[in-house]
Amino acid sequence: MYGKRFVSRVRSRGSSSRLRLLSAVVLAMIAAAVLPPATASAATICSNQSGNNGYYYQMWSAGQGSACINISSGTSYTSNWSGIGDFVAGVGTNPGNTSTKSFTGSLSASGGTSLVSLYGWSTGPLVEYYVIENYVGSPPTAGTYMGQVTSDGGTFNIYEHQQVNQPSIQGTATFEQYLAIRTSPVSSGTITVSNFFNAWASHGMNLGTLNYQILATEAWGGASGNSNVSISSGGSGGGGGGGGSGGCTATLSAGSQGSDWYNLNVAVTGSSTWTVTMNLVAPAVVYNTWNTSATWPSQYVMVAKPNGSGNTFGVTISPNGQWTWPTVSCSTA
Repeated sequence: MYGKRFVSRVRSRGSSSRLRLLSAVVLAMIAAAVLPPATASAATICSNQSGNNGYYYQMWSAGQGSACINISSGTSYTSNWSGIGDFVAGVGTNPGNTSTKSFTGSLSASGGTSLVSLYGWSTGPLVEYYVIENYVGSPPTAGTYMGQVTSDGGTFNIYEHQQVNQPSIQGTATFEQYLAIRTSPVSSGTITVSNFFNAWASHGMNLGTLNYQILATEAWGGASGNSNVSISSGGSGGGGGGGGSGGCTATLSAGSQGSDWYNLNVAVTGSSTWTVTMNLVAPAVVYNTWNTSATWPSQYVMVAKPNGSGNTFGVTISPNGQWTWPTVSCSTA
């Protein structure tokens, strides 16, 4: 029921939707007291409710338009929505965990914005987090851009967004949102959860004790569409990833900047024997490095390795009119 608040904050940050959400929560609690929970077998749910019948599930809609979720098993569902104002639904676990997830999240939609993401909460600190894998329309970019992380064959933009006196799983509170948005959406793949937790932590964006965690479908802004989603967990997460090659993760963050140059910091986690490949967007070039041994297979590709100065290094980039950040991937030596 709380996933919807992300949508309304990004769109308007107003208070009326919060009041509707609190009313929906109260109504859902009343309904839960008088209605039997959905069974663990196939069930179609078109009303606001959440529960845990061997798996955690959630269905929430603001009431504008229509939306339903059909849970075919504890780890898969389909959903459909039409002219929706705000809607979020999904299945997962409560509490969440750092195990690597395999997923499919096919998405067909028009109008507004629709997305498939790994979504959850932590307490101590209270944080709402998203790893957004697939989307139609403009993905949300509220808050402060913190850099990038490469994981599971893609590059993700990282954002942090503070919410002040807004509804949460602990009532009205001030809390942070952590977002990781894949730059090129995919409909299936792997989510190395620990890579994102580590990347957020490298920017001081720390999670606490995990609350629920679902693979969610979310839509707003009058969107219509459908999704077919499933999720399964692998082993417990370590520091792995590194652009899908395993063993390490490289995370970019901003340094100082001038009128014709800027610095980037690169933090590597998961291994001390790493190789980071940086792909620049022409005509931008690297003209200085520190704390690494670097080679250039081509003008716009740099390969960095440890030089005994630790697992953090930096580069100075001459943009030559192209200020788009490079992408980085990591592999173990």
